[in-house]
Amino acid sequence: MKKLILMGRSESGKTTLTQVLRGEKISYDKTQYIKFNNCLIDTPGEYAQTQHLGRALALYSYEADIVGLLISATEEYSLFPPCITCMVNREVIGIVTHIDLDGAKPERAERWLRLSGCKRVFHVASKSGEGVDELVKYLSEC
Repeated sequence: MKKLILMGRSESGKTTLTQVLRGEKISYDKTQYIKFNNCLIDTPGEYAQTQHLGRALALYSYEADIVGLLISATEEYSLFPPCITCMVNREVIGIVTHIDLDGAKPERAERWLRLSGCKRVFHVASKSGEGVDELVKYLSEC
């Protein structure tokens, strides 16, 4: 599987998705620092939410084959500016999380990710597993 780094705001579902992709039991675990585990790099949301820490994400992206930008389908806004993917010389995919929650608007989150420059967007519900197999298959094939 290609090495994937996950980036997004706090509570966007990065750690839960990481646990699911590793085949672990889902448990709440606040990510306090950048965690490397085989093919996955989990990052704290504060890194994406803070300008000065955001530079660290750019550096850590060089450790991955693919950058995954996450936006929850319940978000009211996107942290990612338009055309941000050109800043990275890696493939960047979009991942819409929490698609199964009340009030979820996955189409809106996908539009934001595409506006940011993501050509490929996956929709996942980590707790139910919906969409996870498609993401795993993609990471295994590319």
